Amino acid sequence: MNFSQLLSILRDRYKLILLTLLITVTITVVVSLLLPKTYKTATTLLLNYKGTDPVSGQVLPTQLASGYMATQVDLITSRTVALKVVDNLGLANNPAMLQRFEKANYGNGSIREYLADSLLKVVEVTPTRESSMLEIVGKGGDPAFVAAVANGFATAYQQLNLQIKTTPLQQASRYFAVQVKNLRTELEASRNKLSQYQQQHGLVSIDNHLDVESNRLNELSTQLVQAQAQAIEASSRGNQAMSAGGRDSPDVIGNSLIQNLKAALAQAQGKFALLSQNLDQNHPQYQAAKAEVDRLRSELNGNISATNNGTANNGRILRQREAEVRAALRSQTNKVLQLNRTRDEMAVLVKDVDNVQRAYDAANLRLTQTELEGKSNQSDVTVLNPAVVPVLPVSPNLPLNTVLAVLMGTMLGLALAILAELFNRRVRTADELSNLLNAPMLGTIVAEKPRRSYGDNHLVFLRRSLLGWKGEST
Repeated sequence: MNFSQLLSILRDRYKLILLTLLITVTITVVVSLLLPKTYKTATTLLLNYKGTDPVSGQVLPTQLASGYMATQVDLITSRTVALKVVDNLGLANNPAMLQRFEKANYGNGSIREYLADSLLKVVEVTPTRESSMLEIVGKGGDPAFVAAVANGFATAYQQLNLQIKTTPLQQASRYFAVQVKNLRTELEASRNKLSQYQQQHGLVSIDNHLDVESNRLNELSTQLVQAQAQAIEASSRGNQAMSAGGRDSPDVIGNSLIQNLKAALAQAQGKFALLSQNLDQNHPQYQAAKAEVDRLRSELNGNISATNNGTANNGRILRQREAEVRAALRSQTNKVLQLNRTRDEMAVLVKDVDNVQRAYDAANLRLTQTELEGKSNQSDVTVLNPAVVPVLPVSPNLPLNTVLAVLMGTMLGLALAILAELFNRRVRTADELSNLLNAPMLGTIVAEKPRRSYGDNHLVFLRRSLLGWKGEST
């Protein structure tokens, strides 16, 4: 069968094709009009995820990946959200819903569970590709109910999202409240321990007190060095004073009174020697000169002895002073060492107080933050486009169904025409006849209907009239 034969078949059987097309379109239109109408609406949600660790408070990275979005889709289509929608819309107390439940389950089971399952069947959640938005699509026969259900799921999801966000924060708040209470008790105990230690050792400011005692220790060290030097020098002078009568000691040599007495004695001795050559021992001048020499010598010896004794006493005093300074230095050293140990012990106590104070401040800060965040009513989900009541149904789509019916009817008509031709083959062209008989074609006879003119029609009318008149006369 070639293309020309196919065209001739379609041309001869066009009535069958048109009839099939008409029947298909008619049935499609009637069925579309009889089918219940389905309305569709959608609520668009925007997810603004900013996760924080409820214990440490650190901000977690944004997780708008496919896994997170799939989790949110499962969360929206969960039974918990559906039950919240039932409660928020008050469907369990709706007479129509009660009647429907009684008819479906004969009053058995929970109406909330039944309505939740029914709502999940009319709701579909689709995430937007490579975006942080979700669409809650509702389908049903009642446009107002469909819009209410879509918005109800969005509201219930916001409530559940806020509950999921605040519940860990509230638990963390209770945890931090216990920790703050324990840390406050520990802080008070540490402060009391530090205060008792200061009272026992009479300390107010350990650093200032230690600085004073250290300065005093340094002063005593300096004084000891000076006392040792003075004692050594005094001992040396004392030794010189005690040897050889002490006349050549530095103190004696440096004493101006002794030197004056020596000069006076030398002068008196010279005068006495001169008088002793000219006068007798019983002469008054001789005796007076001798008495003067004896007096000066006695006075000189007394001053030398006093000077040497003073040097010796000064040495003993300086050695005693050295011993006293050494004892004071030893006592001060022990005191400074004790203060160092006390400072170390007190530093440990102060550090314990500081550590507990920092831990208490941090826990108290986190407690305040978690309490505020736990009482927050701000959700991470925002309704971008709420669902509106649809005006036109999405199904049945009469224009689309009609176009599809035309296409299907045309294809079905063509198929029926070809099947009818296969079951009842006819010779339609000279080529088909030549091919069928396997004989050459000698010529063609064209069968045409005679054309009728106005005169022919008039003759036919007269003929019919005459025939009718003859019949009546007989």
